[in-house]
Amino acid sequence: MVNGNAVLAVIILAATFVATLFLVKGWIHVARAFGLVGKDMNKFDKRKVAEAGGIAVVFSVVFGLLFLVFFKTFLLKSETHFIEILAIAMTMLLASFIGFIDDILGWKKGLKQWQKPLLTIPIALPLMVLNIGHSTINVPILGIINFGILYPLIIVPIAIVGAANGYNLLAGYNGLEAGMGAIILSALGVVAFISGKSWLALVAFIAVFALLAFLLFNWYPARIFPGDSLTYSIGALIAVIAILGDMEKLALFLFAPYFLDAILYFKAKVLDKAGDVQAFGKPNKDNSLELPYSKIYDTTHVAMATLKKLKKRVFEKTVVASILAFELFWATLIILLIG
Repeated sequence: MVNGNAVLAVIILAATFVATLFLVKGWIHVARAFGLVGKDMNKFDKRKVAEAGGIAVVFSVVFGLLFLVFFKTFLLKSETHFIEILAIAMTMLLASFIGFIDDILGWKKGLKQWQKPLLTIPIALPLMVLNIGHSTINVPILGIINFGILYPLIIVPIAIVGAANGYNLLAGYNGLEAGMGAIILSALGVVAFISGKSWLALVAFIAVFALLAFLLFNWYPARIFPGDSLTYSIGALIAVIAILGDMEKLALFLFAPYFLDAILYFKAKVLDKAGDVQAFGKPNKDNSLELPYSKIYDTTHVAMATLKKLKKRVFEKTVVASILAFELFWATLIILLIG
């Protein structure tokens, strides 16, 4: 039965990967046909690229989850974790829908920064109404606390909305969002598997395989952007998996680059009053990048400034690769220490 489960897992992951390839390729044509394109700000020619590719990724992940439910129902004759799986699917669909609205209205109608987190509050509803997760948490200094009814009503929405919006901070470079998501979800999946939660590990890797397929189109030079439809949904998924797997502490550590990004953003807006700073670099004619400001206001700027000490010209794919390499190293270290 163990070998049979492994075969089914491979089939589900392969189907998710292939479905993502087809959906993303089709979405590129649809997005271009309807004018849903955005400028690639890290390219000198500011080329137009298809937007909101996260829609295809989320549909593929949901397809993979339903495939999992199908196998459990008709082959394994098991109904375990059905509620959790369907709650995850609903969370991702809600996040993707809200992210898609942001993709369309955010840059066309000028949604303000304070309005965007409010849009993401409904994402937490599936886990809130089902009261999924464990209300007892080991809080540093304070020790073990049972939050009771406050857990689903306050802690869960704060975690999901915070993760969805936080994951949206470190973005804007080809392959960055999807690459970070693949690494973080892989780390959570590995720990879930080691902890005996193989079903949750499979859920994490379904999303990983969808992201890897998306990266084939999103890696430098990108043919499609992920948009908020991906960042909101993957950020929310990370929080949900962390909650269901009792891996909140691990998820917080894995989000270290995003915390750095939030601190730098706060520094720009509040301390330096720099206005609406952007993460994008300043592209030269050969598409190498220069720091856009005299000060560091983004995690990508930290990577760019560090790389410039090692080489004269720094390119977008090198900046992304360095951040992903750090996250992979950091995730491996954290798993070995606390996983």
